[in-house]
This record gives sequence, C-alpha cells and structure tokens, in this order.
Amino acid sequence: MNSPLVTISIPIYNCENYIINCLQSVICQTYKNIEILLVDDLGNDNSMKLAEDFIKEHSGFNFRILKNEKNSGLSVVRNVGIDNAKGKYIFFLDSDDEITPDCISKMTEIAENEEVEMVCGNVKTIQLDTKKESNAFKLQNSKEKIIGNKEIFESFIKGKFPVPSWNKLILLDFLKEKKLYFKEGLFAQDSLQSFETALALNSVYFLKDDTYIYYLHQDSVIHNRKKKHFDNWITIAAEFEKYYQKEQNLERKKQILGYLIDYKDLTLLMNWKAQKKEELWKYSYSSYKKMASFSFADYFNSTFSRELKKKNFLQNLPTNLGYKIFRKRFGS
Repeated sequence: MNSPLVTISIPIYNCENYIINCLQSVICQTYKNIEILLVDDLGNDNSMKLAEDFIKEHSGFNFRILKNEKNSGLSVVRNVGIDNAKGKYIFFLDSDDEITPDCISKMTEIAENEEVEMVCGNVKTIQLDTKKESNAFKLQNSKEKIIGNKEIFESFIKGKFPVPSWNKLILLDFLKEKKLYFKEGLFAQDSLQSFETALALNSVYFLKDDTYIYYLHQDSVIHNRKKKHFDNWITIAAEFEKYYQKEQNLERKKQILGYLIDYKDLTLLMNWKAQKKEELWKYSYSSYKKMASFSFADYFNSTFSRELKKKNFLQNLPTNLGYKIFRKRFGS
C-alpha cells in the first residue's frame, strides 16, 4: 500500500482534561506517515502547556503548532488546518475525543485503493462518567461505496451518514478546489460545511468499523447550548434556504427544501431540550416561519412524505398556537 502523508488537525482550546488522552491516541496509530497539526485558539486554561510538554516527551513524532492571533472559534481553527496541512488527506479530530489505533491505517488504505474523495468511519459514543456506550452517529448506509453525487447527496439528506466533520478522512485537494471551508462565527459549523460537502462529493466510502471515540461529558457543547447556538441554527437554516432558492434542478430543489424542514424541526426540539424557555423557543420558531416552506400544492405532491408535510404544517402556525402544540407533544 502507498503511504501518503495524512494530516490530523486538532483544535486546542480549554481542553486540559482531555488533550493528553487525545494526543496519546494519535501517537499510538499503526499508520506512521502522519503530521499532527495543533491549532492553538488561545484558551485560558493549561491545555496548550500540557500539549507542549507532551510534544517534548514524544519528540520522534511529526507535530506542528500553529497559534491564532486571537481567539477565533472552531470554524477558523478548521480553516487554518485546511490551509496549512501538508498531507494528501486531512482528518479532523476534536481535542476531547480519541481515535482507535488502526483508524488512519484503515481509512488511508481504503482511500488509496478505492480512489475516493472521502472515507467516513463509525463512531463509538461513550458517556464519560458512566462509561455507557451508544451508537449515536451510526452509519446507516447499506452500501460501502457510493459513486455519483446524486446518490451521495440523497444519502446525506436522509441522514444515512453523520453530519460532524470529524472522523472523516478527506482528500485535501478536493476541499481546496471546491472551497469547502467553514463559515466563520458559527458554533454549529459542521452542519453547513457538511451539507456543502455533500453537494460536491462524487465518491465516498463508508467504513463500518469503529474508528472514533466520541466522549459525552459536562463540557460537551451538546449540554451547554445557549441563545448564541440558536442564532447559529437560524443562520445555517438561512444558508440552506439560499441554496434552495438558487437551485435550478427541480428534484434537488425539493430535496433541499425537505432537508431545511427537517433541520428546523430538529433544532426546535434541541432548542427546547437545551433551555426549556418559551421566549427562546418562540424566537426561533418565528424566525423559521419567515423561511421557505411547502406551498399548498406541495401537500398533494407524493415526493414529500406525510411526516415531512406534518412537520412543515406545524412549523407555520401562529406562534402561540405552535408553541402550545409543541409543548403538548414534547413538553417534558
């Protein structure tokens, strides 16, 4: 097998409780032609010092440190990784997670042999305090390899492969040529960039083996969502709408609209679970009502499922009524 250089890009920001285990999982890779790119986003804890000490103790590995001029957020960190990577492939790894010892080896072998733009692996999710395992990001595709953007995009919008940008080995030239950068200022940056990537991909391979260990803990974003995250979801939904409005292909236009409606539904539920505040939920609901939705004729279109039509209907009621019905369905 060819052994091309692979860049593992890791953000360093307030991760002192997790960074050593993360880095340890990287140096334990069976695949050796790796550069480990640490992007320092100027946190206020001891994580960068711990990383620097770790590098000194493991001087035989190809580490590089890049420091942002100011704290810029994960989108910028990801983009710094793309622009500075020297590998043929790039792999995003979050600093509070780990990868399995054969992660890069398995993914690179597939990428080289199958000549695909992206390899996506399975994720093992672990609740850090209880050690309980789950398959929150399980691959749903029956096919291992998909060639052709039409089928790839359809697979993505149906939720058959995960949205997060981590645990995906991606051809670096593909990202750069398609300008698949992350939108600055977004806290939920993966949602938009993965959607845009799915619009551009022509080849992908799904590796059903666990290659990534995702830890759920008290510092996880999923447990700490606030209004800024809800604003981000509104911004991302507006970006989806822009793609919908400019799409010329009727079939894809319908797919994007369906995806937008599903996204509104999901984020309204996450909004409530995060804060359980009527004012914040109504704020998001009212914002979503201003965006694209089904026409009257779409309710008679067999392209859209009954479930999707129901979601769209419930998203476009008078706000107070929409809230009452939502609470009746998901109030707990």
